[in-house]
Amino acid sequence: MGRTVEIIGVQMDMGASKRGVSMGPAAIRYGGLEDGLREMGYEVIDRGDILPIPKGATSEEMRNYEQVVDINRKLFNEVSGIMDGGNFPVVLGGDHSIAAGSIEAVAKFYQKKGGIGLIWIDAHGDWNNEKSSPSGNMHGMPFSAVCGYGPDCMVDFGQGMAFVDVKKCVQIGGRDIDTIERVRMKEAGVTVFPINAIDQYGMHEVIRRAIEIAGTDTAGIHLSFDIDAITPEEAPGTGTVVHSGLTAREGFLAVEELAASGKLLSMDMVEVNPILDERNKTGILAAKFVESALGKVVY
Repeated sequence: MGRTVEIIGVQMDMGASKRGVSMGPAAIRYGGLEDGLREMGYEVIDRGDILPIPKGATSEEMRNYEQVVDINRKLFNEVSGIMDGGNFPVVLGGDHSIAAGSIEAVAKFYQKKGGIGLIWIDAHGDWNNEKSSPSGNMHGMPFSAVCGYGPDCMVDFGQGMAFVDVKKCVQIGGRDIDTIERVRMKEAGVTVFPINAIDQYGMHEVIRRAIEIAGTDTAGIHLSFDIDAITPEEAPGTGTVVHSGLTAREGFLAVEELAASGKLLSMDMVEVNPILDERNKTGILAAKFVESALGKVVY
């Protein structure tokens, strides 16, 4: 990992059912992210925020799809530029639909260099497509899209798509996965460690296995971290809360082990909604998770 981190925010909430997560990048920045990274010795470049187009086409199957596709195209270009410059991209959301653009950029960059692995920490599967989604909300589709299971429009920008090998993908912390979505994930072969597996094995063993799966015979790992993976008592500022999630310490252990592995290539931190938060408690926590993923240690 290089010593220059580039931050790019995405003011996007059109992929979700609740508004307000578009202010997530500001909340994470106010949580002290840049100062924390500089104290760790990183040079930090903040590229500012990408804004969605104000209006666009929509459908019942893919709500606000024109805005979602447009923002992912813009993010793909930004992250591609960061990768070309040899720096580490940190993408701040925004709803989780934006992960399609960031992951596609990293997957494309490493397509001929061994490909990438993907660790998806989330209360939800995000493995729906336009046919399986019960809501049509596109923040529930990016994991499926980046692995080639649709919708392709989320990752097809005329660049020649680079899909992540599903055998190198791990979902951690799922506890609200739709019925059809669960079937699709099993048929595709995604490795899933739902919340009960973390209860059974412990986070140390789960993240060890996840790093082995995603990091073996790949160029490295992209981390896509949805703050709703954390139990709402500790991370209330998110739009799709699900009870009985990961503790903050379990979240920190996961990112600390990823940092220690030396395999982390890039990351997203998404779904912080300051409208629903308590004195930026969730924004601060998200900032600390990013710092730990980039090597901040307790001792």
